[in-house]
Order: sequence, then structure tokens, then C-alpha cells
Amino acid sequence: MKMTNDKNKLIELGKLFFHMGWIAFGGPAAHIAMMEKEIVSKRKWIDSQHFLDLMGATNLIPGPNSTEMVMHCGYERAGWKGMVVAGFSFIFPAVFLTTCLAWLYELYGTLPEATPFIYGIKPAVIAIILSALIKLGKKALKTTELWVLGGLTVVACLLGLHEILAMFLSGIIGGLLYYFRQNKGSLKSISPIFLLLQPLVGGQHEVTLKVFLQFLKISSLLYGGGYVLFAFLDAELVASGWLTRQQLMDAVAVGQFTPGPVLSTAAFVGWQVGGGLWGAIAASIGIFLPSFILVALLNPLMSRIRKIAIISAILDAINAAAVAIIAVVMIHMVEEVLVDWRTITIAALSIIVTQFYKQVNSMYVVLGGSALGYLLMLL
Repeated sequence: MKMTNDKNKLIELGKLFFHMGWIAFGGPAAHIAMMEKEIVSKRKWIDSQHFLDLMGATNLIPGPNSTEMVMHCGYERAGWKGMVVAGFSFIFPAVFLTTCLAWLYELYGTLPEATPFIYGIKPAVIAIILSALIKLGKKALKTTELWVLGGLTVVACLLGLHEILAMFLSGIIGGLLYYFRQNKGSLKSISPIFLLLQPLVGGQHEVTLKVFLQFLKISSLLYGGGYVLFAFLDAELVASGWLTRQQLMDAVAVGQFTPGPVLSTAAFVGWQVGGGLWGAIAASIGIFLPSFILVALLNPLMSRIRKIAIISAILDAINAAAVAIIAVVMIHMVEEVLVDWRTITIAALSIIVTQFYKQVNSMYVVLGGSALGYLLMLL
């Protein structure tokens, strides 16, 4: 009976994240929003507080944040097997599409025109992010201190502070506030500052192996999500002559109009520099493998870490910063995406659906936005 139940959980995880992988447009914030709706609100596999804790912790380790959250959700539901099934199911659609585009690019030297189909997706995604922001904000911003910290994080990030640095600083401030409260009037309350600052202080097979190792190295050092990947690729591959600047720009374009993790563009780059399909596979394995390992190591520790009072205070501060960063992403998306009456109309209708018809699956919001965008472009 238990074996059957475990199998059912794995099938359920596979279906959910496979479907999500095909419609997960809009970047990590949108992916997190979709997961919150499906995993926390609808299926209740994880409560809001634990979801926030995993989200905050994931932001502090290298690799693609939203993909690592998928792996965490899988681990919570069905152990390490669930982690593998959820992660692979979510990653596969993006890697498959990107590999197909790499093949077409090699044949025709250009990318297919996708603008009519993605025009309405991002306005719809804004509504999904807003819905998650409201829910997560209610849970994360539970004290006046955390509201202030979240607000300061929004301002700092809008002024140009890097999101990862903002997360670390928020954690440090949260830890210091807790420690000062516990040690009022004592000189020893200054002592942990230095400890808390420490985190700041030959043939085709040979080519394939080099591609794998190159992307493994990049993923192991990659903070800040998929867009930082392009800076790494510029420094590692363009500068060394493996990749042309035009190919890199085309890789950026692929990341913009394919669903799922932006890091799946590694498959596109791997195809170009690694001689085809095996290069794409090697790059994809290299870019995602460290995430599976890190999540497998981190997830079992989270519940025990939360029980340590000062770590709990630090996590609360990091969670407030994480919600604030989602708000910053949404602000930037509003500025970039809502540029005419069509996109404003799609966003407004999508917000109505997500706020007043909460049972509607995120997939239908995305697909509806795409269809409406295509129709409005004909006007």
C-alpha cells in the first residue's frame, strides 16, 4: 500500500511540474508565484511559513532559484525521488524547446518569430506574481520590524543594490536585532557582528566533457539567477572564442521566449559550442546538477534550523527581503510590459481572474493572456 501511495505521489509531482514547465513564463518570480498557488494554496503540501523558509534559503545558495524551489517541493512531497521527478519534469520542457531552437538555428541561422504568441503572456504573469506577493507578504511581514526591513529592501534594490547582497544584509540585520533584544545593555552584544559579516567577506567526447565541466563550474558559482548566466557566458565563452557575441545575444532571446528556467539556454549554447545534441545535453546536465545536490543536502536541515531562535530571526528577515525582491521584480515588469492599452487590458483582466476566481489554474491565466494578446495584436 505504501509503495502504491509513493508511486502515486511521484506521478502527481511529474504531471504537475511537467505541465508547469510548459507555461512557466515570466522568470523566477512568476515560477514562485505559480508554485505558491499550486503547492501551498491549492494542494496544501507545504504551509506558507515553510514555503517562505525554503524560498529564503534557496536565494542564498548558487543555482536557479525557482528550479531549486521545484526540487524542494518535490522533496517535501516524496523525498529524494520526488526531488528528482519534480526537478526533471520542470526542466525538461524548457531544455527540449531550447534544443529544438538550437537545431533550427543551426539549420537556418536565425530564430523563429515568437512575438505574436508571447505578447500577452507577461501582462498575465504580472497578475500571478501580484497574487502570490499578497499571500506571501501577509505571512512574511508579520511584525513592524519586518515591514520596515521589507520596505528598505525594496528601496535599496530599486536604487541599484544587488538582490543577493540585499538578502545577506537583511539576514544580518535580522540576526543583530534579535541578539540586541536578548542582550540589552551588555557589551557582549557587539561580539557576533564579526561572525555575521563573514558571509560577505581530444575528439567529440573531449569537447563534450569540456562543455559539461564549463557549465558545472558556472552553475556552482552562479548567484542571481539566469540573467547573471549571460555575464558568465560572455566572460567564459565569448572572450575565449568559443561563442560569438551574436550567438550569445540569440541565446538571450531564446531565454526570453521559452518557458521554464532561463538557465535552459545552456542547452542552446551547448549545442553551438559542443557540436550538436551531445553538447546540449552536457551543458544542461552541468548547469542543473549542482542544484539537485545542494537541495538534497539543504532540505533535511531546514526544519531543525528553524528551531534555533537566532537562525529563526535571520530567516524571518531573509523571508521579508525575499518578498520585497519579488515586489521589485513586479515593479520592473510593470514598467517594461505595460506599455499600451492592450497590455494594460490583459493585465487588468488577469488580476480580476487571479483575485476573484482563485480556483482557476495559473496555466489558464497564462494561456488566456497569450490568446488575448494575439487577438488584440490583430486590431
